[in-house]
Amino acid sequence: MIDNEIEERVKTLASYIIETGCTVRGAATKFNVSKSTVHKDISERLEKINPTLWKEAKQILEKNKEERHIRGGMATKIKYERKKA
Repeated sequence: MIDNEIEERVKTLASYIIETGCTVRGAATKFNVSKSTVHKDISERLEKINPTLWKEAKQILEKNKEERHIRGGMATKIKYERKKA
């Protein structure tokens, strides 16, 4: 059985990810927990607590995972543009 406090955190994290479309890293920073905690909460715990919410959150995390190479490339581009200036 999952502790009520953990269950609330899981639901809050999922809602935040769904509303904002943020990454695991963004959610971890916002709620002051580790990326591992966010990932476990969404991937494992949420599925048992609320399968509907889990499907929505999982879709967003999958989309973010598919796009991460693009964000990484943009971050590198910005880094070197700042060095030039």
